[in-house]
Amino acid sequence: MKEVEREILLAFWKIHILHHAAETPVYGQWMLNELRRHGYDVSPGTLYPLLQRMERHGWLVSERDKAAGPKGRINYRITEYGREVLAVVRKQLDELRGEVSGKAKRKGEKS
Repeated sequence: MKEVEREILLAFWKIHILHHAAETPVYGQWMLNELRRHGYDVSPGTLYPLLQRMERHGWLVSERDKAAGPKGRINYRITEYGREVLAVVRKQLDELRGEVSGKAKRKGEKS
């Protein structure tokens, strides 16, 4: 069951990351704390590869803090494509929320 939970939660983590990166650039340690604040048990060994994968997909772009040297913090910003992905996800979430809560009407259903 743990692996099934993790697979589902990965999608939620990605949505959180996109949401916050759309507001302001984010970095790994902040994102770890934010996800944990929401009750997600995320390790750095999971988060950092996830951020890198999201960058490979073109949803995020990273920039290292050059003033801090080679070990400087890496900030992630959402890309225009990432904003498009987030818009689609938000629409789908609204639809899913209505369906799961039982408030959505089914096709052909009368008011």
